[in-house]
Amino acid sequence: MSAAALDRQIRPIYDALDTGSNKSAILACNKLLKKYPKSDLLKSLKALALVRSQKVEESLVLCDEVLASKPTDDSTLTAMMHVLRHLGRHSDMVVMFEDAFKRQPGNEELGVQTFFANVRTGNWKTAQLHATKLKKQFGDDRYVYWGIMCAILQANDHITPPNMCDLLYKLAHRLASSVWSATEFNPDRLHLYLSILRKLHLYDDARTVLDSEQGKSICSRSLACDELRREIWKEKGWLKEEGKLAEERIVHKQDRNWLEFLSVLDATFSSLTSSNEAPDASAREECTQEAARVRILFTKVAEEDGRKDRSGLLALLELEKRARIHDVSSDPSRLVDLLQQYHETFGDKAASYEDLKPYLDMDGEDLTRWISYLDGLPHSSSSLADLQRSINVYKLSRYNLQPSQYTVELEVPRALHLKQEYLEALSLGKDLPKTELQPADDLAILAAQVYVGLYSLSGDKDHLQHAIVFLEYASKKSPQSYLIHLHLIRIYRLLGAPQPALEHYRLLNVKQVQNDTLSHYILNRASDFSLAASGDLTYASECLESSQIYLSNTQEVKKGNTQTNPRRANVRQTADFIVRAFNGEKYSQIPDFIAFEDRLDNSLERDLVKMEHVRMRITHETINSDLIDMELIELKFIFERMHHDNRDFALLPNYQPLGQPSFVTQTTLMRKQPGFGWLSVFLKIYIRALQQASDMDNTVEEKLLIGDRPKPSTGPDNNVPLNDRVSIRRPEELAELTSDELTFYNYATDLADWLAPYHDHTRPPPSVVLAEATKQAELKTGHPLKGLEVPVDSGNGHAKKAEDAPLVKEAPASLVTFFTHMQSRFKALLESNSPSPELLHVASITQEALILLNIETLRFKNQSVIKVHKLGPLAQSFKAIRASAVGILGEMSKDLIALGEGEGTSESRKAFVEQCKDLQGDSNITHDYVLDVAKKVTDARKKVLEGFGKGIARVCTNHA
Repeated sequence: MSAAALDRQIRPIYDALDTGSNKSAILACNKLLKKYPKSDLLKSLKALALVRSQKVEESLVLCDEVLASKPTDDSTLTAMMHVLRHLGRHSDMVVMFEDAFKRQPGNEELGVQTFFANVRTGNWKTAQLHATKLKKQFGDDRYVYWGIMCAILQANDHITPPNMCDLLYKLAHRLASSVWSATEFNPDRLHLYLSILRKLHLYDDARTVLDSEQGKSICSRSLACDELRREIWKEKGWLKEEGKLAEERIVHKQDRNWLEFLSVLDATFSSLTSSNEAPDASAREECTQEAARVRILFTKVAEEDGRKDRSGLLALLELEKRARIHDVSSDPSRLVDLLQQYHETFGDKAASYEDLKPYLDMDGEDLTRWISYLDGLPHSSSSLADLQRSINVYKLSRYNLQPSQYTVELEVPRALHLKQEYLEALSLGKDLPKTELQPADDLAILAAQVYVGLYSLSGDKDHLQHAIVFLEYASKKSPQSYLIHLHLIRIYRLLGAPQPALEHYRLLNVKQVQNDTLSHYILNRASDFSLAASGDLTYASECLESSQIYLSNTQEVKKGNTQTNPRRANVRQTADFIVRAFNGEKYSQIPDFIAFEDRLDNSLERDLVKMEHVRMRITHETINSDLIDMELIELKFIFERMHHDNRDFALLPNYQPLGQPSFVTQTTLMRKQPGFGWLSVFLKIYIRALQQASDMDNTVEEKLLIGDRPKPSTGPDNNVPLNDRVSIRRPEELAELTSDELTFYNYATDLADWLAPYHDHTRPPPSVVLAEATKQAELKTGHPLKGLEVPVDSGNGHAKKAEDAPLVKEAPASLVTFFTHMQSRFKALLESNSPSPELLHVASITQEALILLNIETLRFKNQSVIKVHKLGPLAQSFKAIRASAVGILGEMSKDLIALGEGEGTSESRKAFVEQCKDLQGDSNITHDYVLDVAKKVTDARKKVLEGFGKGIARVCTNHA
């Protein structure tokens, strides 16, 4: 049969894969494989359908068959690329393309695809060598630039030794010099060449290129090249020359790019900043004269622009700020004069407050004049411009509140005044569609932050309830205000009402990479609110949902409807952007794509959410060897990473006075923000526990691991064995823990230290573990899996003799006292009427300790292990600790359920309404409206308290 006829028969398989009908694709492949049993394309398509159906073992058999045949046709290679990518076998994908190119060395497309396979996997050294080969074979100059780019990327890779970086840049410089010519007008090639010259400090060579007609022409039309030129000028100290050029562009070309003003400012003070030595009198005089001249220039720009552009006035403010820093200011009153001038000119702009904020750190006469000026300004909401000006005055006045003015007695009337101002200003937006923001939204946010500040000052949660009532009202008037939703999320969590917080988070409609920057608002310490133990997987599902962006970047993701070719159906998104950038020679973009991919793949938030999900999962699922092994491997990979913190905390504005804790700090649960240290501690806890509970040693793990291992990090502990690394305790890591988490860490350490000898003695040898894995694989697939050959045991691989069992030691007293200590903590919080998040936190940690005990002792539930190794006294010790833990947790469960029942009563709602009485009294925020909010809050607290209490009871039953 002809190839065209076969293609027509295969087309339905492509359609099935495109639509996600994997079962249909498998059936169609099986049918055609009976006719064409040696077709690599059919095998690769079936492997793709199997791997998407999570039938990994069956896919591996076909995958190995196709790789062994060394395919060269494009369709098979493309399908196999998707299979191998999903399996994480990136090195096999590179080998596959290399073998194909070796068999068809004259096929330039195969050569390019081989290069791209290395690019996708970050094999920069191999990619650079391959680019050189392509240049020699096919003669295209772009391959030289590909090689240059790969050399730079290899130099910048965190796993490249420092002494190699300079050599790689010199190699890149030699290659670039060999192809660069005066007739080259490609901006990205120039950018690449300049970045090399800059890195090697060859500034004179860079200037020669940039001062040429060619360089000037390119920089005039390429912002990336011009920005790089500025950086080179600044590093070399050519500030004055750049300043003169910037002045010309400002004056003659009417260029209002803020970078131009900064260049002028840098040049103005260069006589004081260009040397490490203290400036002498002549340098100071020169700077004073230059500042006076530039002040005239900026004043003229500000007068000419008027209200058209803010750059001139902002430049004058920045000039005065720097003049004060360098002590060359000639007029002590100028800063406040400029602030007043700016506010009078641009005070009706939404950006006015953020523009002025860097210049508001004043004291003495300046502060007195500024406050007096603000106090004398009128407030009005008669027009949009007046309202915005009034809002800016409120923000500016609040920023400079003095400690004597920041008291409960003074803040309460401020909040009520802002509330009244907001209600009056709503008339300006009464006819706006629901998709538009209300002009008065900032007044609501200001009032909410005042209430949160009151809570921070007094500890009275009634103020948080005021904030909730007011913001809920504002969110109905302005449904699209993400800032109002974010404020509500933080405050609801402080009140121990996670369900409405989650509802507001979902209203944000967070998509794609925003999950990485925003999910911490709802998933930070989510395990404290999770009801997974009682069967409610809402928060566990949210963890998985927010993690899809990471999976989509590293595995296959559906991208639109394709008719016949799986090449377009599923892609690794960031890697494809990098490939396209190489193909289009967009070299200035490639480092940004690489950095983006690295930050996403090694995201701190990704692994904080993963850790929270593990903590939820173990409360809901049965603890068995499959769960232990799977989580252990993944957590070990996480532990090897160098993390990047991509979380966005700056999204929430801070309107608390200067010197006071920020709004973010005030609304952080337990005032402790989990970060690198918190993640490291919990990884150490769980890796050590799961490692002891698992039968896998490093030999077994290497055999069972399907995909490639991630690149090792270059951290200070990289060469320290894993078992030693998980025992390291660092003060900076402990500082991120709450007191209860620190107590739990000590408990987990003592438990692991005590049980380690017994685990090491009773763990089966690698040959036994691999033999069982091989047996299970053959049962699933009917074929032995490649790479699972059982090794011959070394001398210590045989089963250990019972008489060699370590002597059973008594359990550390800290294991029992941990639970009694947590019981005391819980009771103290109950008696002090502390916020429910703290109660839930203590209960969650105590419950986690019991589950950790179960993980660590799972191996010893096998009576034959106890009997053979004579560990009966050890098993009795477990029973005593477990009984104490279950009893204490049982009491916590009852207390939480009782507390929850008290939340869901008419009395609790009535008390809520009564506490918010001062917000009522007009047709806007009515008694019935407040009652509805009260019901939402109390029902949410009731649900989480009762649900958590019942979940604890279930955990106790499962682990008793």
